[in-house]
Amino acid sequence: MPVRVEEFHLIHSPGQRGLVMDGQNAASVGETIDIHRIMQMIPHRYPFLLVDRVVDVLPGESAVGLKNVTINEPFFQGHFPGRPVMPGVLIVEAMAQTAAVIVVSKLGKTVEGKLVYFMSIENARFRKPVEPGDQLRLYCKKERARANVWKFSGEAHVNGAVVAEASYTAMIMDS
Repeated sequence: MPVRVEEFHLIHSPGQRGLVMDGQNAASVGETIDIHRIMQMIPHRYPFLLVDRVVDVLPGESAVGLKNVTINEPFFQGHFPGRPVMPGVLIVEAMAQTAAVIVVSKLGKTVEGKLVYFMSIENARFRKPVEPGDQLRLYCKKERARANVWKFSGEAHVNGAVVAEASYTAMIMDS
């Protein structure tokens, strides 16, 4: 079941970094990863790099990805002319890229740049359209990990409202 922002409680012992949220109020105490570091960590590139920054990183556990949606996105030319809407599958892809950053933040340089393949996408729901000018906040949390297979739940928000959610499983492979 996808993570609800109200349930995004990761409280750790003193000295550990994490994210503590109580619905509307967030205390950001995790690491922030900028676009330059993201591009070292995952192999995606424009026009398919769909995460601009990752904040509140708790390595191997959770993070919040940020995607600033602009009218210059190439998919808006055809989806839809006169009424640009970000495709839902790309929102799920942005959640998966955030999850890949979470994995690399845990496993380190040995997995940087490796390919990650979807194995499943479950319970995907699309609630509201995402339009140019929106900022997606992609809340992602690890559900489980076994060897090179990781399962995450994610929820995408715009202005505090849920726009999409899904659970997804992916496998890390050599590039």
